[in-house]
Amino acid sequence: MTRTLLWINEPDPYRRALERAGLAGKLEVQALRMNETPTSAQLAQTEVLLALNAPPGVLEKMPKLRWIQAITVGIDNWLARPDLRESISLTCARGSHRVAMPENILGALFHITKPYAQVTIDQRESRWVRHVSAPLAGKTLGILGLGTIGQELAKKAAALELRVIGTKRSPEPVAGVEKVYAPEEIDTLLAQSDFVLLLLPLTAQTDCIINRRSLAKMKRGAWLLNFGRGGLVNDDDLVAALKNKVIAGAVLDVYRTEPLPKEHPFWGTEGITVVPHIGGLIAGRDEIVAGIFTENARRFLGNQPLHGLVERARGY
Repeated sequence: MTRTLLWINEPDPYRRALERAGLAGKLEVQALRMNETPTSAQLAQTEVLLALNAPPGVLEKMPKLRWIQAITVGIDNWLARPDLRESISLTCARGSHRVAMPENILGALFHITKPYAQVTIDQRESRWVRHVSAPLAGKTLGILGLGTIGQELAKKAAALELRVIGTKRSPEPVAGVEKVYAPEEIDTLLAQSDFVLLLLPLTAQTDCIINRRSLAKMKRGAWLLNFGRGGLVNDDDLVAALKNKVIAGAVLDVYRTEPLPKEHPFWGTEGITVVPHIGGLIAGRDEIVAGIFTENARRFLGNQPLHGLVERARGY
């Protein structure tokens, strides 16, 4: 039996999914809460690990480890580890945000253009004030990173009569997207977009892709939305751009340091909405990730290609 360690706080959805798939008898499953430490025996025997992360140096104490299933789509923390051996397959939870992320991004677009936040404040003071909404229809949404989430969002945004453009490593046509640009054509996208959405992975090429130069290419009335990775944005340059009215505002869901430190300037910069990394959260998400893990476990046991396998050279 394949020794499997579920190093997460809520292992039950994963156990149930394995049982439903008829795999429970093929895996010897043990579970630990994230604040618990594996025993020497667990470290020595584990072949499959499902986890959010692991303390530094732990992987080098797991000589039999062959596969790590990350419970998130972003895997920067895993790739940054010096103890992640080439022999260990790393898979991410690609597809787990397909529903939640586009809905939360649409919520951000409505937050920008509709007055409900201000209406809530007015109600507390019993004030009757009629605010005028800005339309989304006819505006241009530029998506940097037309992956699974970007493509799903494009279909929903197009249904709202938004004009959608985007970038993709292989710039082939995408449903709901008027024009797909190559990554090196980002300036053309920035110049056209009323809303610039970041959905890129964090790599050496995308680190600080939004900086003083790229912000200056955006429309003065444009908004930046980052639901990708915190490292895509140069924090100081964004704060300066907002203070100097280079762009209209920003909605941020991800940050270089999380939780966002209390002293960080994002909290007090006019025009920035700080969202506490909720873009991918949805009720029942553990069940979604458990389904991904279970299918991969079936493939792992059958020596078949794994879904969401990370290509380390690309960084995602």
